[in-house]
Amino acid sequence: MKAHIKITLKTGVLDPQGKAIEGAIKGLGIGGIGEVRQGKYIEVDLGDTSTSAAKDVVERMCRDLLANTVIENYSYEIG
Repeated sequence: MKAHIKITLKTGVLDPQGKAIEGAIKGLGIGGIGEVRQGKYIEVDLGDTSTSAAKDVVERMCRDLLANTVIENYSYEIG
């Protein structure tokens, strides 16, 4: 079983890396691009465990280690 975790900055938090990506896209001559925000994607192999136990483990990992919940949101899928 794998967890697919997505971590993004909360709305209103400055994203200098997203701004740099936005500038690079425009530098390539690609138009019609609005604001760019970047984040993290993490895959975790959970081994053989129940779905409810997997959710508990992933929730704890995200809350206590992977995401800074002051400035970041996280979401995940177990599958």
